[in-house]
Amino acid sequence: MASYNKVTLLGNVTRDPELRYTPKGQAVVEVGMAMNRKYRVEDEMREETTFVDVTFWGKQAEVIAQYVKKGREFFCDGRLRLDTWDDKQTGQKRNKLRVVGDTFQFVGGGGQREDGGGGGGGYSSSRPAAPPQQQHQAPAAAPAAPAPAEEDDDIPF
Repeated sequence: MASYNKVTLLGNVTRDPELRYTPKGQAVVEVGMAMNRKYRVEDEMREETTFVDVTFWGKQAEVIAQYVKKGREFFCDGRLRLDTWDDKQTGQKRNKLRVVGDTFQFVGGGGQREDGGGGGGGYSSSRPAAPPQQQHQAPAAAPAAPAPAEEDDDIPF
């Protein structure tokens, strides 16, 4: 039987990411995210918030730790992973469903950077990582798609 494990999230960062390193020197960062869903029940608008932890590794973890702050909009995709462990205090089995991040994108201005720069830079584990040119400069965005030809203007939307 085939399976597919892919998650795409767009939300706000709930806390400043904290960069850590494994004993072998691998960078790891966990990004707490909150996603809101608004819906209507009869005549009343309601809102629910879902909180998810996303773990990034390597160069991505270092870039995220440098540029992402609490409250910033953040877009990422990855895969689900179920962590299981024994709670040392209660002795019970515990589980936590989390996302292991593959790629991310800075979105919105956020107003979090000192130089006033906005988001828009993206980072994928499949691209070679070049260090930022300045301390506050986000990674460069992918090249823009070419403008559509004029004969495509008859699309009705």
